[in-house]
Amino acid sequence: MSTEEPGRTPITQRYRSPSAVAESTVQLMADVQRDPVRVEATVADPVAFREALLGLADVVKSDLRYKPRDRTAYVAWTRMKQRSVGLATWRAQRDYFDWLARNDPLAWYVLDPVVTVHPDAVLFEVFSKDEGTYAQLRLDRDAFGEPEAWQCGTTNIDFSDDLQEGLKRLRSYRNTSLSIGSDAVRLTTGDAEVVEKRVQVPDTWLRGFLQVQSSVTLARAGLRLKPIELYNVLRHLRLHGDSKGQGRALRVELTPGQVPRLVIEPREVVIETTSGPYAGLRSEVIKIWGRRRWSLIRRMLPFAREVELHLVGSGLPSFLVLRAPGMAMTLGLTGFSAANWARSLQFDVLLPRAGGTPAEQTQVLDVLRQDWVSDAATLASRTGLSTPQTIAALQAAGQNGWVMFDLAAGRIRLRPLTAKPLDADDLAYRNARERQAHDLVPVVRSVKENLVYGTGIELTAEVPVASEQREYQPKLTVAPDGIVRNISCTCHLFRTQGLKQGPCAHVMALLLWHAERSQAADADDVLRVETRTFSFRDDEGEHITTLSIDQRQLQVKWGPRGAERLRVQNLWFDTVEDAQSAYRERTAQLERKGWLDASAS
Repeated sequence: MSTEEPGRTPITQRYRSPSAVAESTVQLMADVQRDPVRVEATVADPVAFREALLGLADVVKSDLRYKPRDRTAYVAWTRMKQRSVGLATWRAQRDYFDWLARNDPLAWYVLDPVVTVHPDAVLFEVFSKDEGTYAQLRLDRDAFGEPEAWQCGTTNIDFSDDLQEGLKRLRSYRNTSLSIGSDAVRLTTGDAEVVEKRVQVPDTWLRGFLQVQSSVTLARAGLRLKPIELYNVLRHLRLHGDSKGQGRALRVELTPGQVPRLVIEPREVVIETTSGPYAGLRSEVIKIWGRRRWSLIRRMLPFAREVELHLVGSGLPSFLVLRAPGMAMTLGLTGFSAANWARSLQFDVLLPRAGGTPAEQTQVLDVLRQDWVSDAATLASRTGLSTPQTIAALQAAGQNGWVMFDLAAGRIRLRPLTAKPLDADDLAYRNARERQAHDLVPVVRSVKENLVYGTGIELTAEVPVASEQREYQPKLTVAPDGIVRNISCTCHLFRTQGLKQGPCAHVMALLLWHAERSQAADADDVLRVETRTFSFRDDEGEHITTLSIDQRQLQVKWGPRGAERLRVQNLWFDTVEDAQSAYRERTAQLERKGWLDASAS
């Protein structure tokens, strides 16, 4: 009888003994069920090596999701303690942990890191417990002395608490060696201690891990920062707590020909970067939420010589790349800390659901199995495929867990995520309603959009469902931080359950339609109701101008940010076309003068 739980993937990992540190040798035990991988080499910089691995441990343990007060575990513990009257306190605690292991085994369990050994580097990959942070550590061949053994492949390694305690004892005045393998030098005496881990990994965990690889391909060219600038951001966040009801984002202001600026909300602290002038074609403001997760790179920061910030868009994933001598760390962050279905859905629509034919994927993977690491141009040349075909095949392979995109090196690497192939159909969608939502996107119609400054985008639409011979009217508001509010729908699920079982397929379809349209906006679309906000910064501070069009009315508001009241001008036109023409003319005029489009801010 199968013990597999719905929505989870069973994974078993076996190690001949636990990983440990002894006599300055870092022994990482590999999974015996995977292809053999071997590294025996001396570490050039023990301190940087120690801090980099401990930084990975910080990512693995991080869980920054909002946790409401839940007294269930405490009540269970107190009841067991009452039943254990007369026993020592440790007995009651043991009973509680036994209960926790039976009822919530993932409370303390995390999937072991994935280690890939390639001819030019050793790479460690981890994913945080809250499924919102991805980290990749690359140790170049230059980070080691002449290796005694170097066998390429991918495996999992045991990453126990004892190993982390051993790493903390590494010192610069002692020679340090790294040993990776399933049958490496024994650090214990007597019979081998077989360590077996069995866990039902949530499909959302694996799905997030795979989609990180696809999102890397959407990132723009990075902004180069100095480590001290990143340190100044972390220092400000450490010294100043967040204020409820106020801004909690980090704004990146990009103006063509000018140096990018970092602005920390809500105190509007401006950090002028030393990056070169922004080479983009239009001004924009990109917001990053979940900024406190940047503190996960604090161990690596003192060794960094160069920092890059790669962006996708406001509320979308971002990537920090720290480069140090002989190593590099990439930190990939979701749009914001909280697991939010709305933003996840909007991001999903950017990624391909299917890419390349199976034959094209096989061609690309066959070349990678020979070279281990390559780039899209080389793969296209060697396979005979066009560049778009190659990229589509690589994206599909990434979502299937076969390849990894090394952002720090700008190359593509062969890396099977698990020993057994993943079921792509199970990981493609979270549930049946999401699958239905993607099918309903083409039939969404009569959508009314209204972009309101300070509130978000108000959306209303009609979604006909042919199989039910019904038409539903979903409504929602997308806030600037990606959170969806004021959700409603005329379907039976929403009327009876509300959001208790998650959003209905019609609400999801409307949100996906909006995200898809936002990525392929047509400037010639008819504008009837829209609001756009522009900002400009000078020695006196930041100024705001808001343009709103509603049929034949054009409203202009302007003044300093934070002012209680803005100056207002209302203009009426004879026709909708005249209002649209004036609206576009004023918008273009502000952009020519260097005003930033802060509508999504």
